[in-house]
Amino acid sequence: MIDMALLMQLSYGMYIVGADDSGRPTGCIVNAVIQITNENPIIAISMNKDNYTYDVIKRTGKFSLSILSEQCDAQTIAKFGFHSGRTVDKFADIPYEMADGVPILKHLCTGYLTCNVLQMVESETHFVILARVASTIDGPDKVPMTYDYYHTVIKGKAPKNAPTYQPPAPKPKKISYVCPVCGYVYEGDITQEPDDYVCPLCGVPRDQFVKQ
Repeated sequence: MIDMALLMQLSYGMYIVGADDSGRPTGCIVNAVIQITNENPIIAISMNKDNYTYDVIKRTGKFSLSILSEQCDAQTIAKFGFHSGRTVDKFADIPYEMADGVPILKHLCTGYLTCNVLQMVESETHFVILARVASTIDGPDKVPMTYDYYHTVIKGKAPKNAPTYQPPAPKPKKISYVCPVCGYVYEGDITQEPDDYVCPLCGVPRDQFVKQ
């Protein structure tokens, strides 16, 4: 048995991965990023196969990583996290610049990486991208946003393509009972009524009601 809630105790950050689609910048939110090596640093990021940004990275072989700060607003996160670059120009109205041929945000970040892809490892739903860091750039803000901060302070949810996505818990089914004679529907748990409860329409005793 796997308790998915326990996996939420793993530490994550909040990042925007940027790529250049033939002169059109695009990007998406990711939270699974780790540093693999120190010298000639290599990082690994996890991206859903359905992400348009992943398609661009696969084609171009490079990307940027903008490290979001706690000053980043929910609207920016929603724009990059809950819309597809196939149909939405995510960098429209967003201050950005190009660095090593890939887009980076000019604000709301603590720093930036530009990276060249080394290898892609496939899993059922995601690719893990191993990439060498080509350059690093300081950002204007100081405190990076953690995934926990995103959930507890900004009250955000994980996009469906995120590796940390959890489907909403199913809503409990409403309980009702039906009178077998007149069809009257009792909403709720009729067993909590007194033993002498009867159908208000036809007088059938409580114990003859049928649970829906």
